[in-house]
Amino acid sequence: MPGIRFVNALVFVADMKKAVSLYCGLLGQEVAQDHGDFVQLENGLALHTGTALQRTIFGDGETGTDRYGRRNLVLYFDAEDLDAAYERVAPHVTMIHPIEAQSWGQRVFRFYDHDGHIVEVGEPQ
Repeated sequence: MPGIRFVNALVFVADMKKAVSLYCGLLGQEVAQDHGDFVQLENGLALHTGTALQRTIFGDGETGTDRYGRRNLVLYFDAEDLDAAYERVAPHVTMIHPIEAQSWGQRVFRFYDHDGHIVEVGEPQ
């Protein structure tokens, strides 16, 4: 369809400092733009403070007590040295599972970010 193109995925985060620390500090991603409540990463992922985004979209800033992640979205990354990535990341996150071989032959590990979004890191295919 002409005129419509996908630009990026945007995830709600409760604490921008924690989110940037995880995605940039621990996972090695780079910031492309930083506008405080909105941070665009070089890889296309965008992080937006949840209360600010809720005000923009819904006209309120209520968050309730639930985390933003709902176990229905996976943010996928790959790592040339999966074992080294696991050793670096695992002590700092809530793991879903350690490195496992998937039915399609790829080795991956999964964890939750600070907001409960699922993050998967696998070997390049």
